Amino acid sequence: MSVDFSYLLRKEDPGAALRDLDDVAVLAPVVTDDGDTIPAGTEGTIVGVWKDGEAFFVEFAEPEGALATVRPIDLRRTGRHAS
Repeated sequence: MSVDFSYLLRKEDPGAALRDLDDVAVLAPVVTDDGDTIPAGTEGTIVGVWKDGEAFFVEFAEPEGALATVRPIDLRRTGRHAS
């Protein structure tokens, strides 16, 4: 089984806790890659999955285009993007 095929199976698994393009809320304040602090409760979208879900790259609307690497323990899914 190729890595690409394996990734697609995981991505399509409706039971997966968190995956690409899920809407999430942070449970604790996080610091963006630019040094801005995102307060707990702020919603964003997962735009990348690192090391099979050890961390997620999350994009936030405010400040505009803010990106942060967040551990799964610090995220709660609020919505799932339809494939």
